[in-house]
Amino acid sequence: MPEEQVLRIPAELERMDEVLDFVGSLADAHGATPQVRTQLRMAMEELYVNVARYAYPSGGGWAEIRGGVDDGVATFRLIDAGKPFDPLAKPDPDVTLSGEEREIGGLGIFMVKSMVDEVEYEYRDGCNQMTIRKQL
Repeated sequence: MPEEQVLRIPAELERMDEVLDFVGSLADAHGATPQVRTQLRMAMEELYVNVARYAYPSGGGWAEIRGGVDDGVATFRLIDAGKPFDPLAKPDPDVTLSGEEREIGGLGIFMVKSMVDEVEYEYRDGCNQMTIRKQL
């Protein structure tokens, strides 16, 4: 990912505007359509909220977002040193069932998958790393 930009912040919900501004600014700088910009921001919002809420049960954690665009494809990687968790390991929820019938959890990552072209998870160097890619 050439010319990667980095945002490292405390993993706190109050920092959401910084995350959304970081993603939106990078998308805008590379000519993303309003729809693609919104999809990238929504996907990153969902991923970041999960880190801020669940990665550090005792608090005090951090999140790092690395972003870049190469050959018309935006790539964002969200990194945290919280407890290991692969949201892609769980099967997609059955969205044909009613909310009462469905198991709790998994809907957010399902939405992320529908908004971007690729989603990957890796646990490396003691960190969770979620990567999303989308054609601009």
